[in-house]
Parts: sequence; structure tokens; C-alpha cells
Amino acid sequence: MRGNELLTIGELAARTGIAVSAVRFYEGKGIVHPIRTRGNQRRFLRSDIRRVSFALIAQQLGLTLPEIAGELATLPEGRTPTGEDWARISRGIRVRIELRVAQLQRTLDDLDGCIGCGCLSLKKCALYNPDDRAGTSGAGPRFILVSRKVALGLE
Repeated sequence: MRGNELLTIGELAARTGIAVSAVRFYEGKGIVHPIRTRGNQRRFLRSDIRRVSFALIAQQLGLTLPEIAGELATLPEGRTPTGEDWARISRGIRVRIELRVAQLQRTLDDLDGCIGCGCLSLKKCALYNPDDRAGTSGAGPRFILVSRKVALGLE
């Protein structure tokens, strides 16, 4: 395969290790943008191999498809992204990943404390929510989504 040759959907799927249906799914989510032939067949740039690979990795890191599509939208169409392009994207997602890591660590700490504490007392329980005070901060698992002090209005 020459460097400027377009890829069929099957070739892109094979090169990235995903199903053809997944390539179509990613197309629908704005991850890749095929070129249409006169016969309306999809053709992909070789740089789309990197776009799909990035999407697969980013999903494993916890990014949503809209986040991934947003980052990829900043890349130039029609050429393979440079190291500088990827470094810029990396900086952009680094903060989100670090926030997720902190949230996971907080969750692990809470679980370790809860499972291991043996307190059997609602007065000492880290997850106890007297009078549903955390509910004033919003719906959902507030102790996990935000710090406990914020959820109880103490911060």
C-alpha cells in the first residue's frame, strides 16, 4: 500500500482491529470522515488509522465519544497529525484524566474506609447522609461526584 492510497472500510477495520460496523459507528459519531467515490463507496485516508486508534485508546481512558470527536475535530483533515498536534491534544485531555484519577482514588479511599471500618454506627459512617443534606447539592451519588464536605454544604 502506497502512502497516498485511500483505504476501503474493510482495510481500515482490519488495520485498527475493529469491525466494519464499528467504523460506520465512528463515522456517525464524527471520529472519521470518509471520502465518497463516484459509486458512493467509503474511502478513508491513511491518517484515519491514527484517528480510530486514538479513539480506541481514549475510550479506554474514560473519554466519551463526544469528547473524543471534539479533540479530533481540532486535528487537520487530509494529513497525518504531527507530534505537535498530538501533544496539544494530550495536554487537553490530561486534566480530564487527572480529575478522573483523583475521583477514583477518592472512591477507593471511601470504600477502604467503609468496608474496613467496622463502625456499625451511623454517627461515624462516612457515607451517612443525615436529613438528606447531600441532596441540596444535586441528584446522584454526591459523595462520589464531589467531595463529602461540598456535598454536605460544609465547604
